[in-house]
Amino acid sequence: MNLSDETSPDATADRADPQQWFREGAAPMDAPLWWQLAQQAEMVEALRSLCTGSPPLVQLRLWVFMELMTLPQARLSRETLNLHFHLLREEALDLALRPLRAAGLIEWDAGTLEYSVMPRAAGLMALLAPLTRSADEDTELAGLLAQVAGAHQLGTLQPSQLKHLQAQLARLHDEFADAIASGSEFRLRRSRERHGRVFELIDRASQVLAAITAAAQEHPGTLRLARDIGLAQARLLAMKSQFDRALHQVERQRVTLGSTGVTTTDVRRWLRGVADPAALLGDALALPVRPVFVMGHDMLDVTEAEFERERPVLQAESLPEAASAPPGELHALALPKELDALIQALAAWQHDASAPARDMVEALQAGGSDPRYAAVAYRAQLMPLLGDPQSQALKGATGDLARLPWRPRWADRVQSLPWPEVSAASIGCLHPPHAEPPPFEALPIPPEADDTAPAPAR
Repeated sequence: MNLSDETSPDATADRADPQQWFREGAAPMDAPLWWQLAQQAEMVEALRSLCTGSPPLVQLRLWVFMELMTLPQARLSRETLNLHFHLLREEALDLALRPLRAAGLIEWDAGTLEYSVMPRAAGLMALLAPLTRSADEDTELAGLLAQVAGAHQLGTLQPSQLKHLQAQLARLHDEFADAIASGSEFRLRRSRERHGRVFELIDRASQVLAAITAAAQEHPGTLRLARDIGLAQARLLAMKSQFDRALHQVERQRVTLGSTGVTTTDVRRWLRGVADPAALLGDALALPVRPVFVMGHDMLDVTEAEFERERPVLQAESLPEAASAPPGELHALALPKELDALIQALAAWQHDASAPARDMVEALQAGGSDPRYAAVAYRAQLMPLLGDPQSQALKGATGDLARLPWRPRWADRVQSLPWPEVSAASIGCLHPPHAEPPPFEALPIPPEADDTAPAPAR
């Protein structure tokens, strides 16, 4: 079977002079890469022999060739090949081996009746090695990084390999930038995951790239390529913050549907998994619009009935007469009377020059002979207001109390009291603000005071 048509345009192009594809005054050898490919004409021809024909035939040749390269024997008999390729029929195996022999990848020895693999096959296998890796988005970058690192270790690194790596990094940067500009939450998350894998690959190869930069000091062209690759790495690594900002903006725009906890992201994710979104309408459009046509005589009958219908007579209603508002009383919340009693007592002590300091018990009692616990506790809570700057600016009884010239002072001891509802209270005194308070031992303390076993205050 003839797999190629010699009269087709492709066949004509195969026999054409490459000079006709270039502009006038330009030669193919002026391009360095073209010259390098011309030096590898045998390798290109071997690759062409494998990849000519229909896709199943090309896959058959590639599979047989790669399986041959994995066999550990230096020479292979036909029986060994038949045993190894026991899944294939013999005519299919011959169909795959024939172009390999024609391309010089394997050689048949008629004397020993054995096949031997030629050195050219090892170079071609190095070109086809990426086909054996698993299909992944980052396979190309991983292969380029491995190729650059391995070539550097072996001392065979070429500038073209660095150019390929730089071009791949630039393509990845543009792809990530497009994902950020799209604003799609799912595309952003997918691209950020891939960015993390790319970051990990670049991080593993960073030491090798640093070594390449250090070793390229004597070669300006290679040094410039290494620096450009480092700049491309930095641009890729700086995109992590851009992904975070874009996803944060998406989080701010997310809406929760009621109190169900379901967000718009959940709805979009569910809709993406629906095979036929139009089917979700169900019977929503099953009932078309049903117009109602009314005849002229029907409309006339309804109009006559409407005119003949008896309606109640509406009498004009005037506004009500003006009336004065009833008298009322405004009840305001009054302060406890204990506060007034305390203010009066402290004001009276202010004019008594015989006692510059007053016992705190007198202030808590405030003239009452048998005070209740609620009144004593309330007055004790009012004592910190004396001299308070903020409270002094208030109006009313609270401000009057804060402006009195008395300052409280408490001790860490308690004294017994002969009151029915209060058995003990902390020892304290009231003194003028500009006078030194006397020691507590000089104050008149009732004889019931017990400093050794203080009783807890109620």
